[in-house]
Amino acid sequence: MARISLIAPEAASPEVREIYDTTLRGKPGNVQKALAHRPEMLKNFLSFYASVGRSLDRKLYELIYLRISLINGCRYCTQHHIASSKRAGLTASDWAALKAGNYSHYSEKERAALTYVERLTRAPHEIAETDFDELKKYSSDAEIVDIHMLTGLANLTNRLTDPLGLELEFPEEKI
Repeated sequence: MARISLIAPEAASPEVREIYDTTLRGKPGNVQKALAHRPEMLKNFLSFYASVGRSLDRKLYELIYLRISLINGCRYCTQHHIASSKRAGLTASDWAALKAGNYSHYSEKERAALTYVERLTRAPHEIAETDFDELKKYSSDAEIVDIHMLTGLANLTNRLTDPLGLELEFPEEKI
């Protein structure tokens, strides 16, 4: 159960209702309903969220978001990205591999990115030149910026959703 009230569409201010109707196509999730307490933040968050990761292939984006959410134990974000990862071609075997931290069946670029974001999530102050050099072999500067911002975004949402007690809007899928 959510630890704060969630603003339902029928109770939303005109500004929030417009965001719900236009940007979210009438289907706000619980995270958006929580952020609706701060309409400007909701609007800016949605814009920021949509801009992060644009230089990355969608599969890599989902691999990164899922791995970080699994490391952090964020049920809400993990479930949302299991759902969206299906559209990027990920399967139950991918989810199990990510949960186990087994990157062996991914491309060199994907392995380098996943290894890097795991280190960035677990010990950001311990990133060494060798960690960065491996990432740089396979990723452009724009992709590296997106990898960093996506890592930050996933960590941010992981620290928002579950701690606020946000419930899933759909049945949980087991990994």
